[in-house]
Amino acid sequence: MALNVKPTRSELIALKKRIKLSERGYKLLKMKRDGLILEFFKVLAEAKDLKNQLAEKYERAQRMIAIAETVDGSIGVKSAAFSASENPVIDLKSKNIMGVVVPKIESQSVKKSLTNRGYGVLGTSAAIDEAADAFEELVECIILSAELETTMKRLLDEIESTKRRVNALEFKVIPELIEARNFIKMRLDEMEREELFRMKRTKGKSAAKAAKLSAAHAAE
Repeated sequence: MALNVKPTRSELIALKKRIKLSERGYKLLKMKRDGLILEFFKVLAEAKDLKNQLAEKYERAQRMIAIAETVDGSIGVKSAAFSASENPVIDLKSKNIMGVVVPKIESQSVKKSLTNRGYGVLGTSAAIDEAADAFEELVECIILSAELETTMKRLLDEIESTKRRVNALEFKVIPELIEARNFIKMRLDEMEREELFRMKRTKGKSAAKAAKLSAAHAAE
C-alpha cells in the first residue's frame, strides 16, 4: 500500500485520521464480538437444558401413547386424535440481541383443557387424557427448541462475520495504513534533509562567490 500513496503532509494527516478511525472501529467490533459470544453461550446453556427436557418429554409421550393404545386400542386413540377441533396457533415475532434480529415464537392453543380437546370425556379413558397432555407438552418444548436453535444459528453467523471484520482490521487494514504512514513520514524526512542539504550547498556557493568578489575588489 505504501507504494500507492503520495508522500505529502495532507496525505499523512488523512492517514492518521483513518488509522484512528480504524482502531476505534476495531475496538468496537471486538466488544461486539465478545458480547455476542457471551449471549451465544447463554442461549447454548438454555438449549442444552431444553434438549434434555425434549428427550424426556418425547419418551414420556411415547410411553403414554403406548399405554393409551393398550387401554383404548389404536382405533380409540386415533378417533380421539381426529376429534381435535382447534389447531395450535404459532405467532412468529422477532427480538434484537446486540443488533442481531432473532425469532421470538409465541404459541397459542397448544396446551388445552380437558373439555377443549374435542373428544368426548365419557367415551375415553384417563390414559388418552394423559397421552394428550404429554404430547401437548412435547409440542410446546419443540416450539421453544426451534426458537433457540434458530437464535443460535443467527448469533453464530453474526459472530463469524464480526470475527472476519475484526481480523481484517487487525491483520490487514490497520497494518497497511501504519505502513503507509511510516513510508510517508520517512519520505518527508528524506525530502526535508535533501532540502536542508540543498540550502546549505546553495548558501555555501553564495558565500564562496561573495568571498571571490571581495578578494577581487581588494586586489584592485
